[in-house]
Amino acid sequence: MDISVRNIRKEFDRYPALHDVSLDIRSGELIALLGPSGSGKTTLLRLIAGLEFPTSGQIFFGPEDASAKSVQERNVGFVFQHYALFKHMTIADNIGFGLSVRPKATRPPAAEIRRRASELLELIQLPGLEKRFPRQLSGGQRQRVALARALAIEPRVLLLDEPFGALDAKVRKDLRRWLRELHDETGHTTVFVTHDQEEALELADRVVVMSQGRIEQVGSADDIYDRPATPFVFSFIGESSAVPVTVSEGRVLFDGRPLDIDASGTPNGEARLFARPHDLQFVESAEGAISGEVSVVRRAGPVRMIEIEAGAAKTRVEIELAAEDAVHLSGTVHVRPKRWKLFPAA
Repeated sequence: MDISVRNIRKEFDRYPALHDVSLDIRSGELIALLGPSGSGKTTLLRLIAGLEFPTSGQIFFGPEDASAKSVQERNVGFVFQHYALFKHMTIADNIGFGLSVRPKATRPPAAEIRRRASELLELIQLPGLEKRFPRQLSGGQRQRVALARALAIEPRVLLLDEPFGALDAKVRKDLRRWLRELHDETGHTTVFVTHDQEEALELADRVVVMSQGRIEQVGSADDIYDRPATPFVFSFIGESSAVPVTVSEGRVLFDGRPLDIDASGTPNGEARLFARPHDLQFVESAEGAISGEVSVVRRAGPVRMIEIEAGAAKTRVEIELAAEDAVHLSGTVHVRPKRWKLFPAA
């Protein structure tokens, strides 16, 4: 099922939560809506679901304008962060709930609902748990059941709102892998909301990065990480340093000194130089480099993160080194980016 969001604006008490948002989602695609709190990602998901309605703009499911249709009319499956399972119902009854409350004319027989629940328990790798209650399952198992309940109604679209946010890191990582495999097996058009960058980059076919009610960039994990389109995307995705510089006739100046960086095609004026910690290297000479004092050296798994305070403004710059190479690092050092991106100052 293709989904097309066209020029959507959503206001709450005249406060705009989404500004003229447009997005095309291909049938069978797994899309992540990624952004900080307040970016509008959950509002967009709820608009697609039919839990909210747009102030202006349209939402199409295939060729059909679904903008004013209810959740039931859109036939979407929705999974919340906190499971939302019925505590007094068995696992089988939870999974079959959406089918059992259909109007009598479209409601399957009870035996068919039980069969569907058993099939879905096999699919989510929890066979034989039909008669248990939610309190008897782990958090990860309960979230799988919530997903099975969403799949039971055979939805056209599957929507997930921070589905693993309430789980610990190890369980979350395991479920991410499982969800990707399940998606590949079922082929549902799936949209999920997350603030976890790693989750979005690992799971999604494409990532939609949002900020302040607008879409900043849409692309693959490689596009988003390696070719960020805006300063926000560069700073939000992964670790990065932003150094205030001046561009003058194709040269980049930091603290009045030229850096060994080609700025051809970048307009003259104030700018910010972005670089990731692993794209910065130490060099012997201050010529063409950023110089600063080592302020922090900390261990981060197999590497050490070194922070320096550069220039008169003591701009924080972070560099990544193999752990064994940074044990005794101190004093004044010089660094140069191997990869970078320049953005005009706002």
